[in-house]
Amino acid sequence: MKRDSIYYQIFKRFPGLLFELVDNPPLQGQNYRFESLEVKETAFRIDGVFLPPEDATSRVIFFAEVQFQKDEALYHRFFTESLMYLNRNRSQYDDWFCVVIFSSRSLEPSDQKTHRIFLNSDQVQRIYLDELGATNQQPIGINLMQLTLASDQVMAEQAKQLIERVKLESTDTLPKNEILDIITTIAVYKFSSLSREEVEAMLGLTLEQTRVYQEAKAEGREEGREEGREEGREEGREEREAEMLKLTVPLLLKTGMSVEQIAQHLNVDIEAVQIAA
Repeated sequence: MKRDSIYYQIFKRFPGLLFELVDNPPLQGQNYRFESLEVKETAFRIDGVFLPPEDATSRVIFFAEVQFQKDEALYHRFFTESLMYLNRNRSQYDDWFCVVIFSSRSLEPSDQKTHRIFLNSDQVQRIYLDELGATNQQPIGINLMQLTLASDQVMAEQAKQLIERVKLESTDTLPKNEILDIITTIAVYKFSSLSREEVEAMLGLTLEQTRVYQEAKAEGREEGREEGREEGREEGREEREAEMLKLTVPLLLKTGMSVEQIAQHLNVDIEAVQIAA
């Protein structure tokens, strides 16, 4: 499953969800915006930056990294990119914080000495999703993230339980329809080989009403329009070539050239020359 894409969608729609995980969330956490930013004049791109609202009294920038595979260079890259961004955008913040989300503690880099000044500070928090406790004991927002860890065998059942919980409980932090969209998005990524009808039966939902289905449908329409435009361009090119042959072939025939020679000379099929003749 493409977890990077899943978490990008989750944080893009619900930036405040990150602050359900951190120990000291900002007062205006629900008004933060999530961005993927490129650091100018470098080859660095930071995938998870949470920027405070313009009217924030305390402008704390949050850098987030979600890690579901072993990467010994993670801390080298993450802290370098974060500090580079801070250096080039000094006017945009008055404090910063880093959050590293691991699916499991076993995925953490073995070298925790080189960057101990950060890892042991109060500006960095490491979170292990599989250690947050039973799913029915966590807030719905955290359950969404835990859902990405579920195996194929239990994911469908956990998703249905979470859907029922969303329908029954009040969700002040996240709109219910948006939560259902995220659950279906995770399911679609997780079970990409299943048909829409099979995913609907598994979750007990109608995907036509969800954003993931509407976006996929819109993307399909746009691809269809682009293919139509490409076909139109191709047809126009073929018409121009045919007109060119109608003018050129008779003249070349008058010089005594054969159909085969003209086809070779113009680098076209013999049949096209015969039609033009």
